[in-house]
Amino acid sequence: MRLAALITAAALTAGSALAQDRLTIVHVNDLDRMEGYGDTGGVARLATVIADVRADGGTVLATSAGDSISPSLLSSFDEGAHMIALLNMVGLDAMALGNHEFDFGPDVLRTRISEANFTMLSNNAFEPDGTLVDGVTENMMVSVGDHMVGIFGLTTDGTAVKSSPGDVTFGDPVDVAASTAAALRDAGADVVIALAHTDRPEDNQLVDAGDVDILLSGDDHDLVIRYDGNVAMVESGSQASLVTVVTLDIETVEGRRGPRVEWSPAFEVINTAGVEPDAAVAAEVAKYEAFLSAELDIEIGATPVLLDTRRTTVRAGESAFGNLTVDAMRAETGADVAITNGGGIRGDTTYEPGTMITRRDVLTELPFGNKTVLLEVTGADILAALENGVSAIEDGGGRFPHVSGITFSFNPALAAGERVSEVMVAGAPLDESATYLLATNDFMGNGGDGYAVFAGKPSIIEENAAELMAAQVIRAFETGAAVPMLDGRVTEIR
Repeated sequence: MRLAALITAAALTAGSALAQDRLTIVHVNDLDRMEGYGDTGGVARLATVIADVRADGGTVLATSAGDSISPSLLSSFDEGAHMIALLNMVGLDAMALGNHEFDFGPDVLRTRISEANFTMLSNNAFEPDGTLVDGVTENMMVSVGDHMVGIFGLTTDGTAVKSSPGDVTFGDPVDVAASTAAALRDAGADVVIALAHTDRPEDNQLVDAGDVDILLSGDDHDLVIRYDGNVAMVESGSQASLVTVVTLDIETVEGRRGPRVEWSPAFEVINTAGVEPDAAVAAEVAKYEAFLSAELDIEIGATPVLLDTRRTTVRAGESAFGNLTVDAMRAETGADVAITNGGGIRGDTTYEPGTMITRRDVLTELPFGNKTVLLEVTGADILAALENGVSAIEDGGGRFPHVSGITFSFNPALAAGERVSEVMVAGAPLDESATYLLATNDFMGNGGDGYAVFAGKPSIIEENAAELMAAQVIRAFETGAAVPMLDGRVTEIR
C-alpha cells in the first residue's frame, strides 16, 4: 500500500461517453542524488513507485522534468553517466533536458543522450544549424485506448546563463509551446502535455497561455499542483522525496455539435519515506557509493562554526561555507578579490559546530567540477558583477555573490542594478578605474549566471591550467589557510 495524499478533480462537463480511457503518469523532477536524502527519495525508491503503479495495469508513463546528469558528487567523476544508467534501470519513459544537463557542455550531453534507453525531449534547445540537440526526440505521441496524447519538451531559456551550453541556443518556451502544441493537435493529439524544466515565471506564462493541457514541470524544487479547469500543472519537489502520480481520464462524449474529447485529472502525492527501495537498483547504488567512500570518506577537520549550505541561505546572504570557499580560492591564487556564486553550493544542509568535515562533504557542496581562474578586471567590472549577483535575490537566483577581499552592502528594495553600496577592497573604497586580480570559478569567468562582465577578460590562470575549487577548499581547510566564519563582509540594508 502506498502512502499518499489524494487530490481529485471533477469531470469538466457532463455528456454521454462514447469512449473512455485512462493514462497514469508518474512524475519527478530535479533528481540528481542517486541515494536521495537519508530515508527518503533516490532512484531505488522511485523504481519501486513506478513498478507499483505499473502493476495496477493500464497505460503508464514515467516522466522526469530533468536536472539529473548534474549536479551530484559522483557526476564530478563521471559527468553524469551513473544517473543515466540508473534511470535506465528505473524504467523512465521520458525526460526533459534541464539546465544542469548542460553543465559539462553539449558534447558530454550528446553522449549521455546516446546512452539513455528513454526519450529525451526539448523542443526549444537548438544546434547552430537550427535543428534540435543531437539525439533529442521532437515529440512523443502515445496511444491511450482510442485517444492520442502528444508530449513534447521544454528547457528554461535561462540555461544560457545558468549552465554551459556552448553553441546550443534556446527559444522562448512559451512561443515554442504554442507552435508545438498546435502541431501536435493537427497531428491528432487529443491531449497535449509539456514536459518542461522551466522556472516559476515561465510556468505561470505557460499556464496562462493555455496552449497545453498538462504542464509537468521542474527547476524550482517545489511541490506544486494546480488545476484551473483548463490547464493542470505538477511539480514534485526534488530528489524523488515526493513523487506525483497524475491520473488522466480521457473520454469522447456526444455534444450538441458532435463528438468532443474531455479529460479529468486526479493527483496522488507519494511520500517515498514510506517506500521500500527496489533491491536491484539499491544494489547498483551501493556499488557507486563504495567507490566514492574509498576516495572521499577522509576527514579534513572539524568546523568551528555552524555551516549552513541550505539553498535559501547561500542564495540570499553571507554564508560561512561560502566565505570558506572564496577565502580558499583567493589564498590559493594570490588574488586581490574572489567571487563565487551561491548556486554552485549544492549540499542544502547544515553542519553543527564541531562536526568533522570530510572530503565527501566538500565535494557534495561543490559538485560541478568547477576550476578557479584568475582574471584581470577593473573596479567597475567588480561593481557590475556585484550588482548582477544581487539582481535576482528576490527570486532565489543562484548568482548571489560570496566574496573574499571585498565588503559591500546591498538594498533589495531598490531597482536591480542600483542595489550595491559601500564597496571596500582590502579596507579601502573600491576604485572603479583600478585593475584588480579576481579569482572566480570558470563558469562565471565565461560569463555564466549573468556575469557577462567577466567574459573575455585577460586571464592570468586560464581554465586549462586551473585547479578544482573543491581541491583548494579541502587543502585550505586541512592546513588552516582558510577557516569558515561569518564576519559581516556582506550586509543587507533594510
